[in-house]
Amino acid sequence: MFYFYRSITSIFSFVFKIIIYIRKILGKEDQSRFREKINSNFFNIKKIEEKKLAWFHCASIGEMKSIAPIAHYLVKKRGMQVLVTTLTLSSSKLFPTIFNKDFIFHRFLPLDTISLVRDFLKGWKPSIVMFVDSEIWPNFLFEIKKEKIPLLLLNARLTDKSFKRWNIIRSSAISVFNCFDRFIAASEDSKNNLNKLNLKNVDYFGNLKFSVKENFNDKNENNIKSKFIWCAASTHDGEEEICIDAHIKLKKKINKIVSIIIPRHIDRAKKIEKLAKNYGLNVTMLNNVKIIEESEEIVVVDTFGYLHKYFSICDDVFIGKSLLKKFNGKGGQNPIEAAKSGCKVYHGPYVYNFNEVYSELAKLNISFKVSNSNELVEKLFESYTNNNNLKLKNSEKLNIYGEKILNENINIIEKYL
Repeated sequence: MFYFYRSITSIFSFVFKIIIYIRKILGKEDQSRFREKINSNFFNIKKIEEKKLAWFHCASIGEMKSIAPIAHYLVKKRGMQVLVTTLTLSSSKLFPTIFNKDFIFHRFLPLDTISLVRDFLKGWKPSIVMFVDSEIWPNFLFEIKKEKIPLLLLNARLTDKSFKRWNIIRSSAISVFNCFDRFIAASEDSKNNLNKLNLKNVDYFGNLKFSVKENFNDKNENNIKSKFIWCAASTHDGEEEICIDAHIKLKKKINKIVSIIIPRHIDRAKKIEKLAKNYGLNVTMLNNVKIIEESEEIVVVDTFGYLHKYFSICDDVFIGKSLLKKFNGKGGQNPIEAAKSGCKVYHGPYVYNFNEVYSELAKLNISFKVSNSNELVEKLFESYTNNNNLKLKNSEKLNIYGEKILNENINIIEKYL
């Protein structure tokens, strides 16, 4: 199977390059750096020979943020250079806001063709390689193993669905995964599935995304002093109506209430505003600079990238893409930012993409499952009536938990340096 893969990637490498050019025309690739993926002359290698280099490969933003504390540790404590590769345009744009510039570089991962792989490894000369999550690129993996470079899979995810697919080609799967010297699983389920492939050196300490250092200094100003405020974040079409229904039901129990709705796709904000007005509610569209006023009832946020500002004034957050049956097997949005802000987190039953994260939050008594608006109302009213000022305690609890996970990961990595 591997030789078939290697042949296919070599034969069709020209086609893959054409696809990259098409994506560039469509604005889906970096206009000036897209050649990093297809031409070794544009790798822009800045390796300092006397320094060891650690290479992390992440798919996109979430994975990139998760390895930032480790990358900064290796630079500061180990005096290493760090290379971070990703695939997406969005991750390259966010990179400067996450990493210190000194000795940490971002590049796009080249196509997984043997010639590009060999040129990439020869140029950067990594002393250790760490892939993150479920990133599996066979040509890279086999060449790294061939060069005897330590190779780790951090926050390794192998869901039941993925395990079933790999198990169909079990011998090839074992051959590919055996390229890794160590696995640090993202969940107990992933650890168990990796063990089912009879792999060695599989550890689990908790999801590495909990170790992300969040900056919550940029808080939202508001003129609300006497109202109960809660937030529905990353909502999808169909869920806003459920949240508005919950607001109406809560009004019968709580005299003064503000419900903040932040859709996953902000271009839907006008539609949500119209929906709330159809229920006769007082609705305000809010951007990142406008202050929430005492008179407001339903607030619809139409600006991307400021979730933490609204989490800072809430004790309770519902995370969307989780309540409707259409999300079965593909639902779930990242709840970690809300949890790190100290909020209690509510979610629906369909959280496949973040099941292991919610499982860990539930063990810490931070996240809670609801199935409909009535259950959401019940949880929110319970929080309102039993306000135990848990916000700071929850945040501190999660930071301690994240620090423990980070230290365990670093202890393993140190063994391969």
